Amino acid sequence: MRALKIAATGMAAQQMRVETISNNLANMSTTGYNTRRAEFADLHYQQMARPGTVNAADGTVLPTGVQLGLGVRPAAVSVHLQQGSLSATGGDLDLAIEGNGYLEVTLPSGQAAYTRDGALKRSAEGLIVNSEGFAVAPEIVIPEDARSISVNGAGEVYAYFRDSTEAQLLGQFTLTGFTNAKGLEARGGNLFSETEASGPPLTTTPGQDGLGTLRQGYLEDSSVDPVREVTELIEAQRGYELNSKVISAADQMLGATTQIR
Repeated sequence: MRALKIAATGMAAQQMRVETISNNLANMSTTGYNTRRAEFADLHYQQMARPGTVNAADGTVLPTGVQLGLGVRPAAVSVHLQQGSLSATGGDLDLAIEGNGYLEVTLPSGQAAYTRDGALKRSAEGLIVNSEGFAVAPEIVIPEDARSISVNGAGEVYAYFRDSTEAQLLGQFTLTGFTNAKGLEARGGNLFSETEASGPPLTTTPGQDGLGTLRQGYLEDSSVDPVREVTELIEAQRGYELNSKVISAADQMLGATTQIR
C-alpha cells in the first residue's frame, strides 16, 4: 500500500521542519543570526494514465489522466536574509553592520570566513579578533598605550592617546558582499564560507557598492520571531500527527484485508 510510504515521507518532512524551527529558537539570542526555513517539494508521480493520451475505446483525449504522487522530499533549508534590530552595548569594539555585507576573518588554516557578528575583541598583542580569536581582515593592531578607539561608518579605526589630542588612524575595516548570500556555507560560530553557489566575494569600503556601514557601540540581534516560530512549531506537530494517522488507517485497511474469510 503506497499510503504507508507516502505518509512516512510526510512524517520525515515534518520532523525536519521541527528540527529547523528548534534551531531557530535555540539561536534567538545569537548575534547576527538569520532565520532558517525548511522548504519541500513533491516526489515523482506514477503515471497510471498520462494526461493528453488517446483513450483506446473511442479515440478521445484524456483531459487529466491518472497521476499518483509518491510523497514529499526536502528541497532546501533557506536562510531568510533580514537584518535584526540593533542593541546598544557601548563597547568600543562592538560593531553592527547597518545594511548588507560581512566582516572577513582569517581562520588558522589561512582560509577566509565571513560573519555579521561584530562582537570583536582585543588579543594580548593588541590585534583585533572575533570571539573565537580569529583575526579580522585587514589586520588592525591597537597600541598598548591607546586610551580609547573610535570607528566611523566607513570603518576607519582611530586611536586616542593620553599625551595627544589628535586621533591616530590605525587602519580601516572592509565589508564583503556576495551575489547570492543565501548560498554561503554555515560553519558554526557565526561564520560562513564561500561556495560556488554564493559567487566570489566582493570586498570594498563600507558604504560603497551596495554594502552597509558600521555602527560602533551596537550589536545586531537575531532576526528570529519567537511567536512565529512557535506557531509554525504547532503547525508542524499537527502535520506530523496527521501523517501518523494515515499510517494507522492504512494499517487497519491491511488488517481488514488479511482477515477476509
